[in-house]
Amino acid sequence: MRLTAECRLSAALIVFNEEDRLRRCLDSICEWVDEIVVFDSFSTDTTQQICASYPNIHFYQHVFDGHVEQKNRALDACSGEWVLCLDADEEVSVDLKQAILHFLESDSEAIGADFPRLTSHSGAWIKHGGWYPNRRPRLVKRGCGHWGGENPHDRLIVSGQVEHLQGDLRHHSFADLAAQVATVNQFSSVAALMRYRGGRRFSFFRAVSVPVWKFLEIFVIKRGFLDGMRGLSIAISSSYSAYLKEAKLYELDQLGLDKPSNLDSRYSSE
Repeated sequence: MRLTAECRLSAALIVFNEEDRLRRCLDSICEWVDEIVVFDSFSTDTTQQICASYPNIHFYQHVFDGHVEQKNRALDACSGEWVLCLDADEEVSVDLKQAILHFLESDSEAIGADFPRLTSHSGAWIKHGGWYPNRRPRLVKRGCGHWGGENPHDRLIVSGQVEHLQGDLRHHSFADLAAQVATVNQFSSVAALMRYRGGRRFSFFRAVSVPVWKFLEIFVIKRGFLDGMRGLSIAISSSYSAYLKEAKLYELDQLGLDKPSNLDSRYSSE
């Protein structure tokens, strides 16, 4: 089922070496979205070939200079009246598909929509610790929104009324603990560098207090303990992430590093 010609729907994604998870995302939208705009950061795997196997994909390549910047390029390149913004590790459930189509065919005055995001960890869906429902705007009328926030934690900002839809956006995030640790290390480096370039400096008080608060928030206040060992791993990893951001700020501010050592040359200069 596709929408009428007057209400074309685009999907926008940014990708980099996504051969292991991209097909699941594309298969969940290719039959009912009018066009899929993909911005690739010069992948070295089979990402481009996978995209070429779908008839309604417009494939572009651009040097990566930030999640926010790249996602705004993908958003701007869409031609549909509405744009569905996704990540390569996300999948639109059947229920969410029906909710989106119903919304677009309705008389709603909203110019955007959010929906629950259900994230997996080590083979199980996580329902506590602030991970669910974790609603996020991901559908927007073209020209009525843009990506903002702090890299790499971007967010879609909609300049008007947002409708709340049902149906889960499935986020296939961490296959195991090692995957989460690797992501925490990468994302904390990007966040620390962006904060340093934005004027933030190291704080010993934050380095001590924020990780403690983050653990209590996720594991106790938001009941992450109900997810058992996975909930404990998530809480500790989130606490560690908070510490790493401050520790890497220390390296940048006090030790004079140009960038955290695990970041590649794309982050060498502003």
